[in-house]
Amino acid sequence: MSLHRDACAVLTAWTAPTREEELLREQFLAHLHDHEDAMWRACAPGHLTATTAVLSHDRSQVLLTLHPKAGMWLPMGGHCEITDTSLAQVALREATEESGIPGLVLLDGPLALDRHKVWCHPPHSWHLDVEYGAVAPPGAEAVISAESLDLRWFPVEEIPELSDEATRRLARRARELPSRV
Repeated sequence: MSLHRDACAVLTAWTAPTREEELLREQFLAHLHDHEDAMWRACAPGHLTATTAVLSHDRSQVLLTLHPKAGMWLPMGGHCEITDTSLAQVALREATEESGIPGLVLLDGPLALDRHKVWCHPPHSWHLDVEYGAVAPPGAEAVISAESLDLRWFPVEEIPELSDEATRRLARRARELPSRV
């Protein structure tokens, strides 16, 4: 199955928990319908991305990266690559690469949708972000990647102000979802 078809199937099957996210789900599906290249960074109007809230093994903390371009504490995430076959795979790959933590367990998802302005194509384009959660194994130690200024664990209920509501929502939803392990 192609990544584009997987995204269509995932978003078609997903039940949005809020009216705002239902509108986003419909917009994402329309974008996929209108743009065969919607999964790739080259799609100038906007492209699908995947984000993952990485939780500690006991789900009390979330690992956030100090994003160099946004200047905010955000979950791990990024663009699809040609070798990716599913949105879930993108989410897990990005979380593993950016956290440096092997053995992450992806939670059933997606958990949320978010649309935000980015500068991949000046003056701007959009990230159509499909969001997941993952749980780190006990004793996991994060390793800062080249894509981050800093990497820190924060209590889920104490995410710093230098973040956003989408990050807080995703961390709470990931904490509340049962693990498959």
